[in-house]
Amino acid sequence: MDSVDLFRRNLQRTMDEVFSAERENIESAAAAAAKALCSGKTIYTFGTGHAHILAEEIFYRAGGLVKVYPIFDERLMLHKSASESTEWERREGLARELLKNSGVSAGDAVFIFSNSGRNCSPVEAALYAAEVGAKAIAVTNISHSKTSSPRNPYGKRLFEVCPIVIDNHGRIGDASTDVCGKTLGPTSTAVGAAIMQAIVCRIFELTCADGKPAETFVSSNIDGGDAINEAFIKKYSGIIPPL
Repeated sequence: MDSVDLFRRNLQRTMDEVFSAERENIESAAAAAAKALCSGKTIYTFGTGHAHILAEEIFYRAGGLVKVYPIFDERLMLHKSASESTEWERREGLARELLKNSGVSAGDAVFIFSNSGRNCSPVEAALYAAEVGAKAIAVTNISHSKTSSPRNPYGKRLFEVCPIVIDNHGRIGDASTDVCGKTLGPTSTAVGAAIMQAIVCRIFELTCADGKPAETFVSSNIDGGDAINEAFIKKYSGIIPPL
């Protein structure tokens, strides 16, 4: 078995663990988000560093929900300065500012992604969501978090401040596969993406059951797709600026 097969095995095992052990938490997350949409509210997503990939995963996606607002800030992403993004996510005040300026309010659902869950921005985002009456939902690595002390002024880790927590069941440190004396192959992104797409499917199912099917994008690369998507963009670009 070479490293490709080893990584595939580790990833599949992690996926299986998540969809077994976290099924109830996935259901709670989907129910909270479906309730938000059916009430005319919004699903927000927030992550820093590589976790911002998950904040983007369910945004403006073929077969995805329309009313998703990813909270992007280049200081917390990797394309401007990867090393500086690490420093920014540890600073107090930034996440609060970003969520406030994005309009997070009572009844919204806020998905917050952080593998370690120890830095200031994700914890602060969860605390701000609770403060304004939004539902904070964490996708994080509880085993990793429990081995790390909080690195924020609140003295908490993400899994300790969110009412709904989904554990990605990754190894401590995220990398999963031992290769030639090194450990490589992080799983948090692949597993996190699968979690979120499963939640999207369940959200739509729940909104249909409530008689209020969530609006969804289609591929812009199918005939008629542009017209469908443009109508949604026109409708929501004022309240979801990244559109």
